[in-house]
Amino acid sequence: MKLRKQVTVCGGAIFCVAVFSLYLMLDRVQHDPARRQILQNRIEQLEQLLEENHQIISHIKDSVMELTDTGAVSPSGHLPFRSANGSWVLPFDGRPAFLAVKPQDCQFAVGSRTQTDVQMLDVYSLLKFDNPDGGVWKQGFDITYEPDEWDNEPLQVFVVPHSHNDPGWVKTFDKYFTDQTQHILNNMVVKLAEDPRRKFIWSEISFFSKWWETADVYKQEAMRKLILGGQLEIVTGGWVMTDEANAHYFAMIDQLIEGHQWLEINLGITPRSGWAVDPFGHSATMPYLLKRANLTSMLIQRIHYSIKKHFASTRSLEFMWRQAWGEWTGASDVFRFFFFYCSSSDSFKHEPNHRPDILKRGILKVHTAISNSFLLSFEKALNGCQ
Repeated sequence: MKLRKQVTVCGGAIFCVAVFSLYLMLDRVQHDPARRQILQNRIEQLEQLLEENHQIISHIKDSVMELTDTGAVSPSGHLPFRSANGSWVLPFDGRPAFLAVKPQDCQFAVGSRTQTDVQMLDVYSLLKFDNPDGGVWKQGFDITYEPDEWDNEPLQVFVVPHSHNDPGWVKTFDKYFTDQTQHILNNMVVKLAEDPRRKFIWSEISFFSKWWETADVYKQEAMRKLILGGQLEIVTGGWVMTDEANAHYFAMIDQLIEGHQWLEINLGITPRSGWAVDPFGHSATMPYLLKRANLTSMLIQRIHYSIKKHFASTRSLEFMWRQAWGEWTGASDVFRFFFFYCSSSDSFKHEPNHRPDILKRGILKVHTAISNSFLLSFEKALNGCQ
């Protein structure tokens, strides 16, 4: 009982000392004249700035009201004049402003002298874009050919195995790589090594570089051998298969530099052909940039099937692409080929067990749609398949 009383007394004493100490500390802080003076000065400065701001806003309001009421005309009817609030009212110069650009400063200041066989703006005016139902091929026109057309010169068929890998779509970049891309590249190395006649192309260096980092030295050496031997070709070689119609050219250049630098540092190669099968529309800027990167040929895919039908019917899917604002000498021309089908269809996905007549129809469609190249100028981006 006595011990409990002692503990209670001691606890109460400690509590009283703590409360008293806290009181003294607060009292000292409140009566610190130096700190109170600093705080007071800052408050006064804020009040002064606030008052000046109110005055400025008031002057602006008065000037706007005066201009609205009087039409900004002085009593004598001449401009400029000084208003009652001290501001100057200047005369309005209604003449249009021009900016002179010297031709040596910017080549786009010179009118285009491009000479082409086909101008895409003229082609657009010929097409209805009425989206007829042409079945899985979308273009909706019959395929005709002569039975003896290849008696003297057999038709050559080019098979290009390829796998397009989006760095970001339904899955994340890492999820795509883990679930699919790494297996595609691993199997590709094995299958190409089994038969030297087999070919493959790859485009996205973002995935390729990640695979390279995870592969052992034996796989890396096998991949390098396939590239140097011509069985594997890197096409475009950008970090991604960039969009073209809605992407800024800064971003298009940046991703191209990123991919080409990786290829140069790790493999010592430079792509020579472009491969664009999935951008949502194509821009004349892309071939201009790729030509500057030393690419000589390109392939595009996502074009509205009305445009594809038009060019296929005239056997003009092969052409030299020149920008309407490009160099008239042809220095920016790039050989370009349209894929003849819309990527949304399933009929072009030929598997080994597909019926021969379906495969034959697809091959004939290619043959009846291509011919000698010609010069084509694109003023604007082409719309993708609908």
